[in-house]
Amino acid sequence: MPKTSPTVVVLTALPEEYDAVRAHLDDDVEELVHEDGTRVERGRLAGTDWTLAVAELGEGAVNASALTTQILGWLRPEAVLFVGVAGSLKADVAIGDVVVGTKVYAVQGGKVTPSGFHARPEVWHGSNRLVQAARSALRGLDGVRGHLKPIACGDVVLTDDRSAFAEFIKRHYNDANAIEMEGAGAVHAAHVSGQLDALVIRGISDRADAGKSTADAGGSQERAAAQAAAVAVGVLRKHRPRGASGGSSSGSKEGPQYGGDHIDFRGGVFNRPVIGKRVDRER
Repeated sequence: MPKTSPTVVVLTALPEEYDAVRAHLDDDVEELVHEDGTRVERGRLAGTDWTLAVAELGEGAVNASALTTQILGWLRPEAVLFVGVAGSLKADVAIGDVVVGTKVYAVQGGKVTPSGFHARPEVWHGSNRLVQAARSALRGLDGVRGHLKPIACGDVVLTDDRSAFAEFIKRHYNDANAIEMEGAGAVHAAHVSGQLDALVIRGISDRADAGKSTADAGGSQERAAAQAAAVAVGVLRKHRPRGASGGSSSGSKEGPQYGGDHIDFRGGVFNRPVIGKRVDRER
């Protein structure tokens, strides 16, 4: 399949997450293999201007950061989403809900002193363009309960909501609504790559407590991954590639535009002063 439209990359960690995103691509899908072995599948996302490349990276923020950097340099996308499952940190964020990360915290940085551990937070904000697209998309998605809230990221599978680590999250990252393992690595890679829209979207598969194994065995990860993938697709149906018409009432078009005494060479490469005369012709 030739690349004929702008690319967006959707990253996942687990097979269930990958399959949920892959199901939204059309039938004309190609597998691409990086020279270092990293693989993606790429196809068109129906109803959008996007070519979507999906990758399964495996678990962990360090792994996510390294492979995201590689994929971004390889495919040069306009946007990157990390889509998958997470544990809930709030009583009102239920299994099956979706949390869209307005912020992503890397929660394990800090300094150990004789007086105790002092947190040194790192945080990345979700792209405003994608967050706004998510706000709009969530209003029109039936069967999806969404939350635009911060997400905590650490290389920890949290299965004890009364543990010292859980209390640490509550004390230092109290506004986090979900906890997961890869988002900070992916958005950091997007940040250092330059002007790139990035967002983390997580379906809630457990409550980050002792009931995690039971919830997972009951199929909660598959359901949460499907909900997160549905939200990601909804976001991309709202999000437009850079330079695409935004459907504004101004009716902007490519090419020179006339307004008063000015000529707007929109979409062109001419960048020098223009001296001329406008002549209106009868039609």
